[in-house]
Amino acid sequence: MVENEDKKIVMAFGTFDVFHAGHEHFLREAKTLGDELIVVLARDNTVKNVKGEYPKHNEKKRMEQVKNTGIAHKVIMGSDDDKYKAIKKYKPHIIALGYDQFVFTYTLNKLIIDEGMNTKIVRLEAYEPDIYKSSLIKIRHEEDEKESQKKS
Repeated sequence: MVENEDKKIVMAFGTFDVFHAGHEHFLREAKTLGDELIVVLARDNTVKNVKGEYPKHNEKKRMEQVKNTGIAHKVIMGSDDDKYKAIKKYKPHIIALGYDQFVFTYTLNKLIIDEGMNTKIVRLEAYEPDIYKSSLIKIRHEEDEKESQKKS
């Protein structure tokens, strides 16, 4: 018998570099879509390839932050060689995407069909995106650091 056969599995993806209330909201909303939430964390090299720079926090620290929220049932690292490896392995019933997640998502429908999965893609609403958006938070952190260096 397949483990989790009777459970509705939800999968969410992200970098979760500077973990904030928007991330927490996203994960909590994703969790409500099923019985078990699996979070796939972007590897440092994947982040570099996609965003042009490494995350502020390394993958181990980011994984620890996501695990410490206690929201996800399982937090796993993404694959360096196959960006869809986790989807193929766990065959989630639902893939929850954030309002601003578009990298790797364009071919999701094709993957689902090719793999013969019965997976629904759900795009979740933003949570105060003018405040809780990683790129904005990073800019504010950098400005704060510069300001504190001037005072030193």
